Order: sequence, then C-alpha cells, then structure tokens
Amino acid sequence: MKIQSGRAAAVLALFFLLLQTASATAAEMKIAVLNIQTVLTKSSAGLAAKEKIEKRMKELRSSLEGDKQHLISFQDEMKKKASVWSDDKKQEQVLEFQKKRRDLDAKQDNANMEMKSLQDKYLAPIMKELEGIVRQVAAAKGYAIVLPNTAVLYFDNAVDITSEVTTSLNAKLK
Repeated sequence: MKIQSGRAAAVLALFFLLLQTASATAAEMKIAVLNIQTVLTKSSAGLAAKEKIEKRMKELRSSLEGDKQHLISFQDEMKKKASVWSDDKKQEQVLEFQKKRRDLDAKQDNANMEMKSLQDKYLAPIMKELEGIVRQVAAAKGYAIVLPNTAVLYFDNAVDITSEVTTSLNAKLK
C-alpha cells in the first residue's frame, strides 16, 4: 500500500509543479489588441478603397432610387386609373407592377452582391498586408497573441498596437 500512496503523492506533486509552470508561462505571455476597423478607416490604402467603394455605392443608390420612384409613380397611376379600367386591363397592370417590383428587387440584390464583391476586391489585399504587418509589430514588441479589440472586454491602452500598425501599413502601401 505504501508504494501506491507514494506514487500518488509523486503524481500529485508533479501535477502541481506543471500547474505552477503553466501559470508562470501564461503570466509572462504578452497580449496586444488591434482595432482593425480603425486601421482600415485611417490608413491611406483603406481610405482609397473606401472612396472607390462609396463612389460606386452612390451610383448604384442613385440608379435604384430612380427605379423606385418610377415604380411608385406607376403604382400611383394604377390607383388613379383603376376605376375606369376593365378587369383585364387591371389584371394586366397588376402583373406589370409585380414584374417591375421583382425587377427592382433583383436589381437591389445584384447591387448588394456587387458591393460585397467590391469590398472583397479592394479590402482583401489590404487585409493580406495587414496580417504580415501585425506579425512584424507583434514580434518586434514581444507579443505572443494579438486579439481584435472587439473580442476583449477590457484592455489597457498600452497594449493597443492600432496606431503602430496603421503607420506601418501606410509606409508599406505607399
């Protein structure tokens, strides 16, 4: 019996030793945070991408607004003239209105897909460079982990590397 209790004591001692070592290692690990949205909105590359995306968004919005107004006018005209139209004419106009509404919905869906595609097109290269820059800054500062600031409940501003990353990104993507 004494041999087994001696093993149990040894295993228990080893467990506590490993636990203390893991705690010490975790305490020494440096963690940083990064506001990715700020980097994208304040970097020159991010601003250029945003400008291109917003320009196209305004064009699409203008086109969609025109189509929407045309549909509203068509609907108003239908309401005014419905009393003098035959049942066949009413049905024909209702079908035409539904077709125009479906076309507008499809155009809206296409615009949304185009905006998503533009964001991917312009932001993907920036994000790729950003990943490398974050690695460089983290390595230079001795950070083992960099988390997005939105994933952290609290952090000291001293561990926020957003401005350094933005400066490095601007320098690299001139």
